[in-house]
Amino acid sequence: METVLSAIDSSSKPSNGNLGCPASSRAVSTVHDSSHVPSSAVAAAPEATLGRHVARRLVQIGVSDVFTVPGDFNLTLLDHLIAEPGLNNVGCCNELNAGYAADGYARARGVGACVVTFTVGGLSLLNAVAGAYSENLPVICIVGGPNTNDYGTNRILHHTIGLPDFSQELECFRTVTCYQAIVNNLEDAHEQIDIAISTALKESKPVYISISCNLPGIPHPTFSREPIPFALSPRLSNKFGLEAAVEAAAAFLNKAVKPVMIGGPKLRSAKAGPAFVELADASGYAVGVMPSAKGQVPEHHPHFVGTYWGAVGTPFCGEIVESADAYLFAGPIFNDYSSVGYSLLLKKEKAVIVQPDRVVVGNGPAFGCVLMKDFLSELAKKLKRNETAYENYKRIYVPEGVPVKSAPKEPLRVNVLFQHIQKMLNEKTAVIAETGDSWFNCQKLKLPEDCGYEFQMQYGSIGWSVGATLGYAQSVPDKRVIACIGDGSFQVTAQDVSTMIRCGQKTIIFLINNGGYTIEVEIHDGPYNVIKNWNYTGVVDAICNGEGNCWTTKVYCEEELIAAIETASGEKKDSLCFIEVIVHKDDTSKELLEWGSRVSSANSRPPNPQ
Repeated sequence: METVLSAIDSSSKPSNGNLGCPASSRAVSTVHDSSHVPSSAVAAAPEATLGRHVARRLVQIGVSDVFTVPGDFNLTLLDHLIAEPGLNNVGCCNELNAGYAADGYARARGVGACVVTFTVGGLSLLNAVAGAYSENLPVICIVGGPNTNDYGTNRILHHTIGLPDFSQELECFRTVTCYQAIVNNLEDAHEQIDIAISTALKESKPVYISISCNLPGIPHPTFSREPIPFALSPRLSNKFGLEAAVEAAAAFLNKAVKPVMIGGPKLRSAKAGPAFVELADASGYAVGVMPSAKGQVPEHHPHFVGTYWGAVGTPFCGEIVESADAYLFAGPIFNDYSSVGYSLLLKKEKAVIVQPDRVVVGNGPAFGCVLMKDFLSELAKKLKRNETAYENYKRIYVPEGVPVKSAPKEPLRVNVLFQHIQKMLNEKTAVIAETGDSWFNCQKLKLPEDCGYEFQMQYGSIGWSVGATLGYAQSVPDKRVIACIGDGSFQVTAQDVSTMIRCGQKTIIFLINNGGYTIEVEIHDGPYNVIKNWNYTGVVDAICNGEGNCWTTKVYCEEELIAAIETASGEKKDSLCFIEVIVHKDDTSKELLEWGSRVSSANSRPPNPQ
């Protein structure tokens, strides 16, 4: 079956299925000889322009909102994007948040896009793109580039570092995108744009496209209304490699006494979530999830045992996983954060590691060109049902307690806050957790079926959640997003609450005000972790400025929290609701205390002897 990309009518349904074999990574296409517009452009229909082609391609792959910051090099391109009926322009307050918004959008929609100006815009965007790269998210990063006549002329342009070489931005993006295209010639612009977009979808990584500022409005024959369809074959497993991998893994797991299976964050990019559930249903294994994959494995599954995060994971989950004599990890990322300072008690010889296109069984054979979703589906047919680990879990499981009931008007505790957030969750909600103690408190939330959940663990950029909430909420207007954001993180990217209000979003933001960077305090304390307190509700009220639907309040105790949630869920259900929660600076989860001490220990290891 082929997935076809072509300039179809904007009312057609987007197609962004499982796309073909990967183009070579780190590829870059650059064209430097384009001091004039080719005469062949004259024969093209007036509407057959580069700008229209870009807009149509974005709509076709599933993008209906593009996050932008205008600058003089991208203004003409923006004219063509906003002229596309199927594309909505979401103007952001800065490029960093535009990138975070495209990241959040891609998590729900499968692909995101942002448009900024040359160098000053691109380099501001770079940090967000690096985060999307680390999280395997296809984000189309489009930059308005220099006029074609300026390439190779030794001229110095504004918005650059003052050198006649225009490649600084390109070189910066090279390591955080899987493909880079410099479009400064209409002759091959169609090809370069299509290659870049298709590579992003195939690799599930960001791409960089620079489009010269004088090209978007010029017609060219390659951008005709009905071009030859651009087709991508789906990726396929090597048949013999798949059979060998399944045979080896089945033999390995079937001889185990109490095997378990754990879902990792690359389930998303491998599009293997359904296959993982299929394997869980067939095998009877105890099923866990790595912290960075929360939300990608259904927590209502009958054999779900929680988050595997070593000493700070769900109670009894770590014990079951680490005492198993075999474990299958699907799409894992083991870093210092997910391994709690490299303290996981796992043994390589007991593991089957399944990556998006590779399988490794114990210390033994490795199999390449084997797609995760194919492998998991085929393995489900070969495994003997074994519920031993799950039965052991049921024997040792003790229901967790509930927070101590608050005294009347007692200062609000964080664990009480999250007890009430838990009650808000249903299939029409989604949770965004900011870097910090919200990581740990949100991990303990039990997600109902179809409740969304996102956080950025691999890159861990504080402030990510504000832009990501904007993008995620824009991509799923039928869900109400609940964002849990610390005060320190909010100060980094607060401006785009403005864009949420302008877009009419109905997000509920819990701003947890504990006076500083609490997660850093638990790793290594110092005066630099204390921040200037803001009147956060006052800031948001000023941003709203009486325009749009926005409601704010401060809460100091459980009674006020309950009243605020009732208002946000009732009278203000169609408004953006900003609830500032005042808590003690030392009120943290026990998991953060444990995790912080272990990460601190890992960070402070002395150099190895030379």
